[in-house]
Amino acid sequence: MTKRVFYSLAAAAITLTIHAQDVASPNGRLSLVPKDKGYIVQYDQKEVLEMAAIGFEGSSDPSPLKFSKKVSTDYQMLIGKRLHCTNEANEYRAILGENQWVVMRLYNDGIAFQYELSGLKGASLPIEQTTFLIPEGMKRWMMQWSDGYEGFYPLSTSVDAWPEHRNYNQALTPEGYNRRWAFPALVEPVNGVFALMTEANIERQQSASCLYHDGERFRVVPDENQLQVRGKWHSPWRVIIIGQLHDIIESTLVTDVCTPCQLKDTSWIKPGVVSWIYWAYNHGSNDYNIIKQYVDMAATLRLPYVLIDAEWDEMKDGKTIEDAINYAKSQGVKPMIWYNSSVGWIDGAPGPKFRLNKPEDREKEFAWCEQLGVAGVKIDFFSGDTQMNMDYCLNLLECAAKHHLLVNFHGATIPRGWQRTWPNLLTTEGVYGAEWYNNVPTFTRRAARHNAILPFTRNVIGPMDYTPCAFSDSQHPHITTHAHELALTVLFESGLQHLADKPDSYLSQPQEVQQFLSQLPSVWDETRFIGGYPGEYVVIARRRGNTWYVAGINGTDETKSITLKNDYVASGKATLFMDSRRGQDPWSITTTNTIPKSTTLQPRGGFVFVVEQ
Repeated sequence: MTKRVFYSLAAAAITLTIHAQDVASPNGRLSLVPKDKGYIVQYDQKEVLEMAAIGFEGSSDPSPLKFSKKVSTDYQMLIGKRLHCTNEANEYRAILGENQWVVMRLYNDGIAFQYELSGLKGASLPIEQTTFLIPEGMKRWMMQWSDGYEGFYPLSTSVDAWPEHRNYNQALTPEGYNRRWAFPALVEPVNGVFALMTEANIERQQSASCLYHDGERFRVVPDENQLQVRGKWHSPWRVIIIGQLHDIIESTLVTDVCTPCQLKDTSWIKPGVVSWIYWAYNHGSNDYNIIKQYVDMAATLRLPYVLIDAEWDEMKDGKTIEDAINYAKSQGVKPMIWYNSSVGWIDGAPGPKFRLNKPEDREKEFAWCEQLGVAGVKIDFFSGDTQMNMDYCLNLLECAAKHHLLVNFHGATIPRGWQRTWPNLLTTEGVYGAEWYNNVPTFTRRAARHNAILPFTRNVIGPMDYTPCAFSDSQHPHITTHAHELALTVLFESGLQHLADKPDSYLSQPQEVQQFLSQLPSVWDETRFIGGYPGEYVVIARRRGNTWYVAGINGTDETKSITLKNDYVASGKATLFMDSRRGQDPWSITTTNTIPKSTTLQPRGGFVFVVEQ
């Protein structure tokens, strides 16, 4: 016994000595090794990613990283994967040149770094040189950039495979593909080990970034920023979440590095489920009678919100937006209303327009909303990641919070942690979602696989307004099953979960499905990855109080048998929503006290288990 203790202590001492010399995470699994102008990222002593260059144009090679401090985060969220978030990191600093530094944090689930500049004299910001090496042959799930971040993340091992996957609205190079790629970008550098690249904590005076590739080199390129900065400035955080798939899906690293909540009172912020008009009619909300149908559906299903979408400023038949708002309130449903940001799509776009751009107009409009009893605003059609757009979004969030308005950004950039700083931001589109059944036929065949990729990519970084759960068809049909569609309401995290389908479609579903929608949480105490692989299938368990919601979908056209780990939950009463295998009824709904340890997913199918402990 004495010898075993001695050898254990000796081994621990050796380990501590090694880790003290390394630039490493608190648990020692992640480390950095200098190489030329950048670093090699190691996970469990395996090379997983090369940061081929850091710094700015003209910077020197980085000096050796020196330990700066331990960082510990412990905070509460109102939405997200979990309400109580904790993380810790070791922080290091290196000199890049005169008045230039890099701050490098190694967390147990990833790396975050930012640049600090001082002594700026009113000139343009220097050109960033951060470069990741993504070799040919490495699996990657990446989306071509667009200002609304609406595209697919197809599996590829080469940039040359991209022409067939390009987005419908992308300008191509003469070679036939786009060199600009959006965050987040997921790669699998070692079998079973993944790295997801993104950024976080955009502040005023900053633009957002994307990736441009030149061969195997992918460089971080901030969007336009014409400010002449004086004194000090720092970049947003460049973030790489690293580990196994459960590390990727469960990580809160994007919000961990963000500015804490700026609101003293958040009691008025209430996430929830929303009835939404656009999907069924491919049109806005200028018909009072249709608005009433969605209000009535929300009241019947006990949904807290209804969204009155575009064109409410052109209401027909003598009705007004005030009439619609008052009717919703009379039925116990909180109304939200839509605005055009008037910086993106303007000509030919719906209104109302130009009501939010000037500070005085924005203040007047949001005060009017608050007075009428509007609960929140959906703001649409932004124009990319420029510094002016980022400042505009922050101004909108701040003014909306002043007037107790929830916010949903649409046609906008992806979330980069603002949901922590401004918790009235409950969701953001930035995704190729279900509304595309209205626009092009492409989505019908690709939706199932796309849906099984999003939990590993876009939804990792923040709330996602995909507008899920359609049992009927829009302009173009869907071929996912009913259980697949229901599962999306749990798989896709969003503080405002907009239900896309028609009132009569929801109200014709079995009573158990209607009850499920009535009780559907949009806030989760805990999230666990159960199993899957991007594009193949995914199973995620989320807990609200004492109830677990376990949802899974099949992204393929083949039947798939899977095992289910259920060590996350004790025994309890479970309601199982599954695909029927016979007859015309699409549903198989059962109640049991035994939680299944395996199941068979139908092609493009899915399931939801609701387990009450």
